[in-house]
Amino acid sequence: MSPWLRSAARDMPEAANMGGWRLSMAEATQFCVGLENKPGVLAKLCEHLKRANVNIEAIFVTDDEDCAWVNFVVAPNCDPEQALIDGGYKFFTEKVLTVQMENRPGALEHVAAKLAGAGVNIDYVYGSCGEQPTFMLVLNVDDLKGAEKAFQG
Repeated sequence: MSPWLRSAARDMPEAANMGGWRLSMAEATQFCVGLENKPGVLAKLCEHLKRANVNIEAIFVTDDEDCAWVNFVVAPNCDPEQALIDGGYKFFTEKVLTVQMENRPGALEHVAAKLAGAGVNIDYVYGSCGEQPTFMLVLNVDDLKGAEKAFQG
């Protein structure tokens, strides 16, 4: 388990209690890198990030007819920007919401319903947890401030 997830799991009792759900959230920067969709290209990107000591906390890759898009959030105190520039990668950043919460049935439904109730649309979401007691979701929403307000109190 990464130090960030270990810390979040340890802090979970202090997290907001939202209708029986303990969760914490934060605004994060997501890096979006366009890559040629062929073998070895993702490995090369990850090698550049590894050399810069960048730890990826969450990642997803999609493709369209032009390229593959690699979207990722890094661990706190990691800055992949220079590694991406040095590697010649074209990228952009966007603000996303990360939600750390208990790993149990209904977790995503709770988050989605809370945001829907506040009129916030989820453009996309990704996350993973395995056998861990907590998990992190990364949400791209149309109203970041509205999403944050939805989970306050």
